[in-house]
Amino acid sequence: FSVGYSAVALNHVIDFKEKKQEIVKPISPSDMFPSLPIVQGTSKRIKVLTRLTLVVSDPSHCNLLRSTSANIRLYDIIAVFPKTEKLFHIACTTLDVDLVCINVTEKLPFYFRRPPVNMAIDRGIYFELLYTPAIKDSTMRRYTISNAISLMQICKGKNIVISSAAERPLELRGPYDVANLGLLFGLSESEAKAAVSTNCRATMLHGETRKSACGVVYTVKKSRKVEEEETTLPACKKAKTQA
Repeated sequence: FSVGYSAVALNHVIDFKEKKQEIVKPISPSDMFPSLPIVQGTSKRIKVLTRLTLVVSDPSHCNLLRSTSANIRLYDIIAVFPKTEKLFHIACTTLDVDLVCINVTEKLPFYFRRPPVNMAIDRGIYFELLYTPAIKDSTMRRYTISNAISLMQICKGKNIVISSAAERPLELRGPYDVANLGLLFGLSESEAKAAVSTNCRATMLHGETRKSACGVVYTVKKSRKVEEEETTLPACKKAKTQA
C-alpha cells in the first residue's frame, strides 16, 4: 500500500434498524483480489482482515453477539456500534467484542461514564474513532472533535483506535496524518501514534484470542543473576524484597 499501512480490515456492517439481516460468512480476500499489493518499503504483502460491525439500537440486537453463531467466529474483528447509553454500558461490560464504535457524525445522546469505560479497558476492548467524517464536512468535524474529547476526559487516551471507514481511496490518509488528527481529538503525541499502530495490533490480537482461546499467557525468562540472588538471600530478606 502506498499510504504506508501493512494491514487493512474489510468491514461488513449490519444495521438492524434498517431491516432484518443475517450474518453471512466473510468474503475471502483471495476471492476479491487476485494478488495482494506489496507494502511500501517492504517485500511483504498486505494483510487483509475481515471485520463485522453490528449497529445496535435495542438490547435484543445484542443477543446475536451472545450466540454461538458459526459465521460470527469466522470474522477477525468484531465491533459494535451502540446507539444508547444502556447499550454502550452493555457493550463495555458484557459483550464479547473487540471494538466499541463511537458516534462521530452527530451529538452524542448520552455522556460517557467512567465505570463502563474502565471495565472495557480492563477487558482489553478498544474504542474506535473515525476520521473520514471529519475531513468531509465541517459540521461532522465539530461533532467528531467534541465527542472524541468527551471520551478522552474519561479514558485518558487509553485503548483508542483511529480508523477511516473509507469507501473511496481519496478518503484515506497516511498513518502520520492520522496521528496528527489524533492531537485534535485530545490525544497526546504518543497516544496518537499508538492509536494507529500498537493499539491496532492489540485489537487484532484480542480478536485472535477471542476466536481461539480464553487469553494469552506471557512468559518472561529470568536472568541467571536474578535467580542466584533469589536462592542466596535469607528468607527474611526474600519476604522484604517480594513485598
